[in-house]
Amino acid sequence: MDDERVLRETLRYLGYKREQPDSQIAALLQECMEELKKAVSFRHVKREVSLQLTEKWGICTELFTAESRSLSRNLKGCDRLLVFAATAGIGADQLIQRYERVRMSKAVVIQAMAAAMIEEYCDCLNREWKEEFRKAGRYLRPRFSPGYGDFPLECQRTLIRGLEAGKRIGLTLTDSLIMMPSKSVTAVIGISSLPADCFVEGCEACGRTDCEYRRD
Repeated sequence: MDDERVLRETLRYLGYKREQPDSQIAALLQECMEELKKAVSFRHVKREVSLQLTEKWGICTELFTAESRSLSRNLKGCDRLLVFAATAGIGADQLIQRYERVRMSKAVVIQAMAAAMIEEYCDCLNREWKEEFRKAGRYLRPRFSPGYGDFPLECQRTLIRGLEAGKRIGLTLTDSLIMMPSKSVTAVIGISSLPADCFVEGCEACGRTDCEYRRD
């Protein structure tokens, strides 16, 4: 895991644009990093499934069906799909809850840093898988999570169920579609025999231009 990238993303989540944190905040960030590294327990599960793209932006797989223009565009040219879930474990949530009772400012930083850590963990996994598939003559699209663009958030249910994420990595979903542990990710990744010249991911794929965490 790249600590520098985690710190940059943490600052972005905290609202720092181009300004640098002062010495007090820098010390707090380092303190939170050390505590979080002891608290997190990263785990993941993945499954490769068949994929069929249909008219009207339809996506059909063994695990779910959906209509999503943004996801269909991301998966153009793909014939298989990698579905995965990852979590930082319950330790991060417990650490946040502890500091919410005694030091809210630290809880806020840990909340942001834990979010940055699970994203960096997923980035590391995706880079490894990309290289593995490339050696086999296959190419991966960027990951795309339920809730991005118009990919229905409700698809979380079937992804988590199909991956047996509760049994395998302890990841469950509440009735209101909140993942537990909260610092978790589910996503799909298109698999193609052709490299993609251009695609979008993350903030660039999402239509929410008013989000406070959106990249410039």
